[in-house]
Amino acid sequence: MTWNKFLQPDLILAGSVLNLTPDIIQHYNLKGLVLDVDETLVPITVGDASPELKEWVEQIRSHATLWLVSNNLNQARIGGIARSLNIPYYLGAAKPSRRKIRAALQAMNLPVEQVGMVGDRLFTDVLAGNRLGMFTILVEPIVHPDAALRSHPIRNFEVWFSEILGATINPEHTKSYNK
Repeated sequence: MTWNKFLQPDLILAGSVLNLTPDIIQHYNLKGLVLDVDETLVPITVGDASPELKEWVEQIRSHATLWLVSNNLNQARIGGIARSLNIPYYLGAAKPSRRKIRAALQAMNLPVEQVGMVGDRLFTDVLAGNRLGMFTILVEPIVHPDAALRSHPIRNFEVWFSEILGATINPEHTKSYNK
């Protein structure tokens, strides 16, 4: 597989993970989702799930098995978020390492192609998911509203570098789901 294929998400979702609907999940025949935590589900500075996220999880749970897989090592924070959402989790995943994602896949007992890897980063979430043959979904980062700078220099670099390697990430190339 070439670098552009490793870094090319199967779906680029406009907006946050909250825009990932049951219709989209069913359209792509997904039965499970592995979810990144930091800036995919909650801002990196937040230690609990928002009411909107809790509502989204309950809506999605009836359509897909859910697992959290985070690179973050903060047991209290990631574990607290996972418990508040009632979702099993792994932390310290070191994505793009596949080890803990594989463990989540094994626990889900689903074919890898029926599980989506959902995250806000190309070089961690999308790369790891693509290396495993998962359906990869790139979402926009969720940032704390009080954040002074709403730019994402690392993500911007990843997008720029991925495009140099041949992936199509910019909004004019965004693949979206339409009913």
